[in-house]
Amino acid sequence: MTFTMVLAWASPLLFHGVLRLVLIQGIAAALWSVVLRQPYWWIPIHLLFLPLAIAMLALQLPSWLYLSAMLLLALVFWGTVKGDVPLFLSSHAVADALAAMVERENAAAFADLGAGVGSVAVPLAERHPVMKVEAWERAPLPWLILAWRSRGLANVAVNRANLWDSDLAGYNVVFVFLSPAVMVELGDKVRREMRPGSLFISSSFPVPDWPPESVLQIADRRGTRLFCYRI
Repeated sequence: MTFTMVLAWASPLLFHGVLRLVLIQGIAAALWSVVLRQPYWWIPIHLLFLPLAIAMLALQLPSWLYLSAMLLLALVFWGTVKGDVPLFLSSHAVADALAAMVERENAAAFADLGAGVGSVAVPLAERHPVMKVEAWERAPLPWLILAWRSRGLANVAVNRANLWDSDLAGYNVVFVFLSPAVMVELGDKVRREMRPGSLFISSSFPVPDWPPESVLQIADRRGTRLFCYRI
């Protein structure tokens, strides 16, 4: 914003009118995002943030709507300000692939760390009713949806707890869809706690400096890859 204000002072004709100022501010912020090599999704955020903020002010919406939106986001993305992983949803194709994998592994116990709304844990429990499925989710709203979806499944245990508090020794297969920021620490935890011969599967994000046993390409919209690590 400071960069745009300097340009506005230097070239007032270029910045005549609020809409033009907003447009140039968004473009400048997006260009700086590219220069600083931020993740690609920041580009539309920088382009749209100020125009959307002005549009919301122009609509003169009641203040309780903003409070409600903030509370909803807090319930979904609980703990991200402390470094927790945001909500990522796995596709049906990923659930199908995992169902086939746990069958080949003859798994008796499966853990989904950071289970979200149960996009993996619930379909796996439905397809393998004799397999114990434990789902770990900390955010209140996804946990509530997960608990509701799995209410009729006797083989599912839902834990509203931090995944770092889990003990991985009792699982044949552990699945995660988290973030690159935690994969080094998680890899250490997995190798320290999981039993030899068990299988650790990470969706989309590999563990640095740990060659996977195999990488499975999923034919979904995201082009998901499952990184499979044999303990």
